[in-house]
Amino acid sequence: MKNYWQNAVTFDEYIKETERRIEVQNPEDDHNEYYELGLQRMNRTLKTYKVDEKQLETLKSKNFNGKILIITEPWCGDASATVPAVSKFFEGHNDVRIFYRDSDTSLIDQFLTNGTQSIPKILILNEDFSLKNVWGPRPQYGTELLKKFKENPETYPREEFYNDLQVYYAKNKGKDAIQEILELL
Repeated sequence: MKNYWQNAVTFDEYIKETERRIEVQNPEDDHNEYYELGLQRMNRTLKTYKVDEKQLETLKSKNFNGKILIITEPWCGDASATVPAVSKFFEGHNDVRIFYRDSDTSLIDQFLTNGTQSIPKILILNEDFSLKNVWGPRPQYGTELLKKFKENPETYPREEFYNDLQVYYAKNKGKDAIQEILELL
């Protein structure tokens, strides 16, 4: 894990790289159209996110001195809502780094979700870089929406699922994800 950590970036570097990908599009990148949307969503989360004092007290009571390593990509809809909130919540308390899933899939391949490289994945690391726990790729409520969609896409179409998920993220502002992560500390 230490090697992955050393090859990860800060949240600010992640935002700058997202902006760069929007400006200088790689014709071989299938995600070009999603970077701008991802950045808009991340900026919305950053503008509206406020640290919940009760959650902050819970973090302090855990005496967690480890690190948070997030496996993600800026084009991911789930990540655009979660990553900024998690980064801001832990800021000043625990180091947070972001590892690009597609830069080296050997990390995400250790944390598959139902056989897929779903992101974001939040790796909770102890001080010695050993793995304490894993969260992701979305809060329980988002997982329930996905399950509803997969069980019957005719009555709950993809567009409705995506809309419901983004409305949830916009209203929840990362609170559920952070609560679930706190429970894993």
